[in-house]
Amino acid sequence: MRYRTLGRTGIQVSPYALGTLMFATAMGNAPEDSARIIHKALDAGINVVDTADAYGDSEEVVGKALEGRRDDVVLATKFSRPTGKDQDPNRRGASRRWIVTAVENSLRRLRTDHIDLYQLHHPDPSTDIEETLSALTDLIASGKVRAIGASHTPASGIVEAQWAAERRGLARFHTEQPAYSILNRGIERELLPVTQHFGMGTLVWGPLGQGLLTGRVRQGQDNTLRRAGLFHHLNDESRLDAVEKLIPLAAEAGLPMTHLAMAFTIAHPGVTSALIGVRTMEHLDGLLSGLDVTLTDDILDRIDEIVPPGTDVGTLDQAYQPPALTDAPLRRRPPTARAAA
Repeated sequence: MRYRTLGRTGIQVSPYALGTLMFATAMGNAPEDSARIIHKALDAGINVVDTADAYGDSEEVVGKALEGRRDDVVLATKFSRPTGKDQDPNRRGASRRWIVTAVENSLRRLRTDHIDLYQLHHPDPSTDIEETLSALTDLIASGKVRAIGASHTPASGIVEAQWAAERRGLARFHTEQPAYSILNRGIERELLPVTQHFGMGTLVWGPLGQGLLTGRVRQGQDNTLRRAGLFHHLNDESRLDAVEKLIPLAAEAGLPMTHLAMAFTIAHPGVTSALIGVRTMEHLDGLLSGLDVTLTDDILDRIDEIVPPGTDVGTLDQAYQPPALTDAPLRRRPPTARAAA
């Protein structure tokens, strides 16, 4: 395993990181099966385990599985999203009030006294970024958190947070966690250059395009998941068309589609690690067998021809949509203001 430095933290991490959303028991895995997968990943050299307080009971499953092996792991978790069925508006977000409670809850569930990487899961436009960074700085000073990061942040938000940290003498975000794959290359346009400029580590999720880059979902194919309509991206013809062009390229390179997709993702110099969300030991073994795959410049150039750099093909179902896109009143002036204009 060739490890990489996580931003400027000095922490050495594997190019594959283990995402644990699928290890919540509600997703169908028994905790003991998830533990075996975690142990197999650690034995293979993967040393990053990423979870979140919003992933059902994933933190509990991970915490139990890591007993006796905690020191071998760069343990990452996240806060800010609602957890469970709790509708209390103050039990979410990025306020100091919630952060100091959320971290204690995560530490208890993870059965540890510190979190290596504590991440803001989604931006919280209702909270001043200085408030958030101030609370996280105190957690670092207390020893409960080693490094801090964020997720789903636009490039402008990353710059604002870095400036706020410098202006106030606060700890700065060390990492960012965006979506990235052959099908979703939008972060190459602004976000990756910004994280590289500030020396941040980047842990990307969705390197297999939420299943499309496994090659198991094909254009014109009768598929149970596609018929169910639960995952819109599986029925996105533009994404399926790109996959149909990638499949023969992978075959020509003598690679499974998954190996092509993972090797592409970790080839970008701005990407530190790619999160793999496996559900079974078979899935893990298949991905681990491609750890040493390196794509030639010719293959990378041909991928560029199919999906041009800096572009997205369709949208991931789990992609974060900022309030400005989902909340119509934020895009429209009140009727009185429009009438007066």
